[in-house]
Amino acid sequence: MLVTNKVRMHRLFQHGKCLDVAIDHGIANEPDFLIGLENIAAVMDNLITAQPDAIQVNYGQADLLQRVAGRKPALVMRTDVGNAYNAARHREMWAVLHNPDEPILAALQLDAAAVVVNLYLIPDEPGIFRMCVENIGRLRQACDRYGMPLMIEPLVMAPAGQGAAYGSLGDVEKIVPLVRLARELGADIIKADPTEHVEDFHRVVEAARCPTLVRGGGKGELAGVLAKSAALMAQGASGMVYGRNVYQHDNPSRVVKALMAIIHQGASGPDALEIYQQG
Repeated sequence: MLVTNKVRMHRLFQHGKCLDVAIDHGIANEPDFLIGLENIAAVMDNLITAQPDAIQVNYGQADLLQRVAGRKPALVMRTDVGNAYNAARHREMWAVLHNPDEPILAALQLDAAAVVVNLYLIPDEPGIFRMCVENIGRLRQACDRYGMPLMIEPLVMAPAGQGAAYGSLGDVEKIVPLVRLARELGADIIKADPTEHVEDFHRVVEAARCPTLVRGGGKGELAGVLAKSAALMAQGASGMVYGRNVYQHDNPSRVVKALMAIIHQGASGPDALEIYQQG
């Protein structure tokens, strides 16, 4: 691993763990995702004050983080855009890099600590899967050249007609092979869905063989989210990438505080909930 890669990884993983708060949801072109992000500048200011380890955004919003001087969370920049998250499945599914010719140039210019890209597995949609693999190949080459950590987000999506079109599945038997593939393609960091049964998540960590962060998905009831987060950490997770489970709650800063206690201090779910309630 290049020295620059290690430096950026150290910025993300304080004491080996990381809370990455994702507010890159505008790229999905899905109105439900934007609830709570209407004033993204204010959201960013509040998150910087809350001090998670990282904040994940797209190129067009990264200036809101990097214009701030002094101590602040690391930048994780998304590199791809697609149509897999819309409420209705499209006739043609696609996922492309923002800049296929210079895929991490913006991340380098804005001093990102890592870049992130999707790896979609959608039943009967081999075209989007191939696009994702090609995206990862371009990114891996650029990341190797410039020492940029690559986070891959393997997503096992629901078949058409089974729940939301953009719903992902917690089937460990499908998640593990896709995570293994992401690692084979060169992932430095994995962002994976939680398994349906929390006690199976260690299999995902073992397949990844690199820091494994848990994807949050849709907003859940907070006590349950915190309890599940603590259980996933006990299964070997290196932290979380949570978006709606932070910014769509009543007090996102307190959610960050509670999650940081779980990730960095080993707090239990009930203890973290108490931290949230005390403010």
